[in-house]
Amino acid sequence: MNESHVKFFEGHGRSTLVTLLIGAFLLVLVPFSLSEEGTLKLLRAEAATAAVVTPHFLYTFNTAGTLPEAGSMNESWSPYFWVNSGAYLIMQDGLGKTVQGALPSTDLFRLLYSSSNPLDTGSGYYPQNIFRLVTRSQWTNARQEMQFKIQKTILTDTPNRDGYSGVLFFSRYKDSQNLYYAGIRQDGMAVIKKKMNGTYYTMALERVWPGTYNKWTNPSLIPQKQWMRMRLVTQTETNGSVSLTLYVDKTNTGNYEQVARGIDNAGKYGGSVISGAGYAGIRTDYEDVFFNDYRLTEL
Repeated sequence: MNESHVKFFEGHGRSTLVTLLIGAFLLVLVPFSLSEEGTLKLLRAEAATAAVVTPHFLYTFNTAGTLPEAGSMNESWSPYFWVNSGAYLIMQDGLGKTVQGALPSTDLFRLLYSSSNPLDTGSGYYPQNIFRLVTRSQWTNARQEMQFKIQKTILTDTPNRDGYSGVLFFSRYKDSQNLYYAGIRQDGMAVIKKKMNGTYYTMALERVWPGTYNKWTNPSLIPQKQWMRMRLVTQTETNGSVSLTLYVDKTNTGNYEQVARGIDNAGKYGGSVISGAGYAGIRTDYEDVFFNDYRLTEL
């Protein structure tokens, strides 16, 4: 997605949806009902309190359920995650999943996205094109990792889908305008970026997979339907700089290779470093994705 459009969805709020929290797990009840007039009516209930999980957090997605998007972190019904955009985090078959394929035409989020951003979501049918999952716990010097598999690249006709789309981690997420992110792109590159006061700065860009990217004829150089792992280490160094080191395990065997490293120094990328604790999380662009064993460790 074009960086200028990410800005809107990372911070855009919508109405609360009803879910039921049972222990640590989420089961969706009815996100909306039809009024007597036939209009959509959102139902409300009390949100979950954020869980204290540091210094170790492992989420295995082993209990079936669905977490819908919420208008703010405090409205999320998960004590662990906030679905900021993308409609749903689905937990099924022991895996976490974005929406897979097209939503039904009558789905509430299909209708909402068809109004708020039809261009990037294919008239609301593919809200997973802009999936953003943010933790409700904060982390400072941390190692973040997960297993994932890209099931399909979604060829939505929008100028905001391009080689820079991909699978990425958030780090030290203060708000939608101030954060680090790092991951792998559909053009086969590894990237580390800083977003400071709404402006993006590239800290590292390195080739991981060979090939020639083409938006339509070769839309992703990342292998599809293949499990792999990704790890990001974010750390404040003794001189006050912040280092971000990205690793990829292409075969999901535990053999990570470093693919990119960026160093943020005061004044180098838009001002001061992003210091102290911030939220973490996952971003995916224009893809159906499976997740497993999402892990955070405070170093």
